[in-house]
Amino acid sequence: MLTDNKYMKRCLQLAACGKGYVAPNPMVGAVVVHNGKIIGEGYHRQYGKAHAEVNAINAVSDKSLLKESTIYVSLEPCSHYGKTPPCSQLIIDSGIPRVVIATLDPYHKVSGRGVNMLKEAGVDVVTGILEKEAQYLNKEFFVSQTQHRPYIYLKWAQTKDGFIDKKRKDGEAVEPTPISNNLTKTLVHKLRSEVSAIMIATNTAVNDNPSLTTRLWFGKNPERIILDRTRRIPENYHLFDNTVNTIIFTEKVEKEVVNDKVNFVPLQFNQEIIPLVLKELNKRKIDSLLVEGGAALLQGFIDRGAWDEAYIEVADKRFTEGTRAPDIHGEIVDDRKIIDSHAIHLVNNRNYKIL
Repeated sequence: MLTDNKYMKRCLQLAACGKGYVAPNPMVGAVVVHNGKIIGEGYHRQYGKAHAEVNAINAVSDKSLLKESTIYVSLEPCSHYGKTPPCSQLIIDSGIPRVVIATLDPYHKVSGRGVNMLKEAGVDVVTGILEKEAQYLNKEFFVSQTQHRPYIYLKWAQTKDGFIDKKRKDGEAVEPTPISNNLTKTLVHKLRSEVSAIMIATNTAVNDNPSLTTRLWFGKNPERIILDRTRRIPENYHLFDNTVNTIIFTEKVEKEVVNDKVNFVPLQFNQEIIPLVLKELNKRKIDSLLVEGGAALLQGFIDRGAWDEAYIEVADKRFTEGTRAPDIHGEIVDDRKIIDSHAIHLVNNRNYKIL
C-alpha cells in the first residue's frame, strides 16, 4: 500500500501540470512501473489531445516490459470514444496486468465502466489510492459533473478599514482603485489563468474598464462573463476588444453584434439570476468561475451560499469612505502575509462543496 501511495503521489504531481490547459476535461497523471522502477510517465497536457495513459505508455522505450508492469492513474481510465480512443482498451491491448487508480470518474459515460472493462479482460484493478487527494485536485471537474454548475471562486481586494473601492467623483479617470501591489496582482493573474471564466457586473466594468486577462502571468485568458442589464458598458472598452471570448448577459439583445468574440445572452434581471447564469455556463462546459466584482454581485453570491472558495486580499490602506467590502463567513483554510503589509485569506464554504 505504501508503494502504491508513492507512485500515486507522482501521478498527482504530473496531473497538476495540466492545470489551466485541459478544462473542461480533468487533470490526469499516469506512471508505468516495472520492478520498482518508473519506466514511463505522462499527463493530460491539453484539451482534446492524448490522455495521460497514452503519454505514459508511449514513453516506455521497451514495450515488452509492459506485460510485467503496473500502471498508476490518478483518475479512472476512460471506456468510451470521445475526442480520443478509450484508454482502458489501450491498457488491455498493451498487456499491462495491473492497474492502480486513485478515484473513479464521475462522468456518467465512464464511472465504473473503465474499471469493469479492465476487470473483464483479466486485469488486476486496485482503486481508492489517495482518493481524496485526487478528487480535490479535480474539484472543478467533480462539481461540474455531479452538481452541474461551475466551481465558484470569489476574489476581491480590500483596505484594512473594509472598503473595496474609494468614493468615486464625477470626472475621475476610468481605472481600478489601487489596492493590490505588484505581487498580489500577479497572483490574481495566475488564478485567472487556471479558471475557465471570470465574471464582473456593470459598475465594475464602467468604473474600471478592465481587460480581465492574464497579462501578468503566462497562460490562457479565461472567458469573460459580464452582467450588463441595460447595455451601459461603452463599446470602446477593453471588454469589446475582440481578443477574448466574452459573454454578456443583458435584457437588451436587439442590437447588432459588436464583434465575433462577443456573445449577448438574454436574461430577465427581475428573476433570481445567479442560478440561471450558472445553468447557462454549465451548458457551455465552463467548469470554474472566478467572480471578481463588484460588491453587489459578490454579496449576491455570498447571500445565496453560491460559492466554494474566496480569495480575500487585505492591504494596509484606509479609505475611510467608499464601497464596503462584502460580508462573508466561512472556514479560513489559509491566512498568509504577503510583501508590503498585504495579506491573503483563503476561505472555504464547506456547505457548498462535495469534497
